Amino acid sequence: MEHLLFIETGFGTDVHGQDVTTAAVRAVRDAIHRNSMPGITRFLPENDLNNMKVTIRLAVPRDKESLDFEKVKAEIPYGTVHIEVMDGGMAAPSGIFLKEQNDTNDLMYIVNASVEVGY
Repeated sequence: MEHLLFIETGFGTDVHGQDVTTAAVRAVRDAIHRNSMPGITRFLPENDLNNMKVTIRLAVPRDKESLDFEKVKAEIPYGTVHIEVMDGGMAAPSGIFLKEQNDTNDLMYIVNASVEVGY
């Protein structure tokens, strides 16, 4: 990304099921869902939202290999999306094990996200 316009951060949790993809999708939503960029097209090449570049950095506590990149990318409706994954986030006790919620243990997975937008 040659020109960085803004960065938003968020976090997401999967309390039951221990699914890092669910937590990552929620983290990206948390980072972007309170924002509007009405003037961004003025800065993008050809004034086209599809020329936007987005880098998503995810700090994931466990099971990084099971992360579904396409589900995370689907949260960004325009442009080209690149995802970087690093160690981080948290696996913390949820206080309860619920087999009917697909729990494999009593942990909740917390993922941190940084969403960078530019061109």
